[in-house]
Amino acid sequence: MRLFLISLQIAACTIAAPKAIDNPTPVAKATYSVPQEHKTAYFASGCFWCVEAVFEHVDGVQEAISGYAGGTTINPNYRQVVSGKTGHAESIKIVYDPKKVSFKTLVQVFFGSHDPTTLNRQGPDKGTHYRSIAFYETENEKKIIEKTIENLTKIKRYRNPIVTEVKKLDVFYQAEDYHQDFEENNPNNPYIRAVSKPRVSQFLQAYPEIVKADLE
Repeated sequence: MRLFLISLQIAACTIAAPKAIDNPTPVAKATYSVPQEHKTAYFASGCFWCVEAVFEHVDGVQEAISGYAGGTTINPNYRQVVSGKTGHAESIKIVYDPKKVSFKTLVQVFFGSHDPTTLNRQGPDKGTHYRSIAFYETENEKKIIEKTIENLTKIKRYRNPIVTEVKKLDVFYQAEDYHQDFEENNPNNPYIRAVSKPRVSQFLQAYPEIVKADLE
């Protein structure tokens, strides 16, 4: 009887959380073309409104684009992602000029602008779609991320262990148009005022040497 009840519980969990259905077309209408001389980097560290705003202040970053990565659902939309059923995390695609800023610096910004020790959570935001992920496209990028984690652990930068996933980028899906530049376009949004702006301010104070000159 006990095994039967456990089986029912497992089945119930499976039924309650089905895989999100793939969508036939992308949700984004506008796309950004990456200049040939620029490179891309991808990170997830909580609400992409906040993360996008942080990276757009970094000198050498041409564009920060909100989207979804790390999961299995094809062409996910926002509602599907926040349901936690797609496996995707709210992520950022960073287009940068390698002559002005290195991938290593971007990794440092990533770890320095969020708490990489909280599993499936960033501040008030909870769920697997808010988990911390450092994506890599090359083995060299993977080594840089792993070395950074090793160094931060060695110097005991954080009280708790780093739980950031180091994950090879499979595909990045650009989010709906209204998510792009959300903080800039919605400065009086309650979430932006209470969570995003303080997070960006902390970053600006901690890394003044890499902030764009016209934003200091």
